[in-house]
Amino acid sequence: MTLTSRFARLALGGAIALASFTGAQAQDDVTLGFIVKKPEQAWFINEQEAATALGEEQGFEVVRLAGEDGQQVLSAIDNLNSQGAQGFVICPPDVRLGPAIMNRAEQYGMKVVTVDDRFVGPDGEPMEAVPHLGMSGYKIGRQVGDALAAEMEARGWNPDEVAALRITNYELPTAKERTDGATDALLDAGFQEDNIFDAPQQNTDTSSAFSAASPVFAKRGDFEHWVIYALNEESVLGGVRASEQYGLGAEDVIGVGINGSGAAFAEFSRENPTGFHGTVAVSSTMHGRQTAENLYAWVTEGDKPQANTETTGTLMVRDNWQEVRDDLGL
Repeated sequence: MTLTSRFARLALGGAIALASFTGAQAQDDVTLGFIVKKPEQAWFINEQEAATALGEEQGFEVVRLAGEDGQQVLSAIDNLNSQGAQGFVICPPDVRLGPAIMNRAEQYGMKVVTVDDRFVGPDGEPMEAVPHLGMSGYKIGRQVGDALAAEMEARGWNPDEVAALRITNYELPTAKERTDGATDALLDAGFQEDNIFDAPQQNTDTSSAFSAASPVFAKRGDFEHWVIYALNEESVLGGVRASEQYGLGAEDVIGVGINGSGAAFAEFSRENPTGFHGTVAVSSTMHGRQTAENLYAWVTEGDKPQANTETTGTLMVRDNWQEVRDDLGL
């Protein structure tokens, strides 16, 4: 073997070793962001904690950030870039911010996965190019409506004499899908459409829902029995608190939320039952872990997640909430 060929072989071997080292280094040095719109809500706390735990298991760092409005989201992306992040998972404060968020992410070469709320483009349609994991809003809404109808029947209520408080946020497509699903299920079960009263909320938390619900109860004192539904359990709890202020007891109210988080656990743990009957629980832990795992695989192996992954829920009530919580890892 000539000196030249030996040198070529050594050079090739060195290049392969360097490439292998670089690949391993790339995985060891992966930093991912996890941006949520309501960092104080139990649902998002669970998601971020699950993503962080996965990172500790698999050897990558997760930077947990808040993005409660458009400017804060863009600042969070700038922050991630300064820390060398290769991508981020995000639940946006407004799905219409999708194009602006993607523009900033692409400037930095970051990969993006959405969770819970899906980006929409200027045409109002989902941004299919951005991988998403979330609930099937309409199907889960129908689960809520079915649960309300079943409990009304169990209590012997006449649907013609029951009012429904629909706490709405139609600027958020996922919220509309959920309340539309619940409405359709109620109507299919024989509920009177004229007995459904809207309470548009400014935000998606308990205080906003309380403010929206209170005037409805004040105006509709002719109804003794109420069902309450909304996009999440915090909003349903706001409606329940408003019903209590108006003088309605737990025996007169059936509220069913969506999520399965600390807000529901606290309500089920009360010594005496309230009008918060149940919630359709979805594993926020799974949402956080799965989206982080999908993004990590995309960054390190080039495996882009599928465009849209939908999850379903399990009805959690006072009698089974601890069992459901354990089953879903909440």
